[in-house]
Amino acid sequence: MTEIFFLILFVALGWLWWDSMQAREAAVAAARAACDAEGLLFLDDTVGIASLKPARNASGRLLLQRAYDFEFSDTGDNRVKGSVVMLGRRVLLLNLQTRPLATVTTLH
Repeated sequence: MTEIFFLILFVALGWLWWDSMQAREAAVAAARAACDAEGLLFLDDTVGIASLKPARNASGRLLLQRAYDFEFSDTGDNRVKGSVVMLGRRVLLLNLQTRPLATVTTLH
């Protein structure tokens, strides 16, 4: 009985690892595409996991929701944080927190 338990445990851990790698690759691709579309530099070409929790999709199926953080640059001299939230392998939310442009005042 113990062998069956450990076999199920290893299969479940293997599935979690494989599913996490697939979701991470989808998050990297989404972050890279968003940075390219905005003319930003996607730094380090990677994302880091920020949270992992169970959530339901629109049809009620239980999936893992993962939030990833990444860094990008708008000028090349700074690092700005962004995030992407995935439900399974679908992007739910992608956040590029760019700083507001400095206002230009003209003196007459």
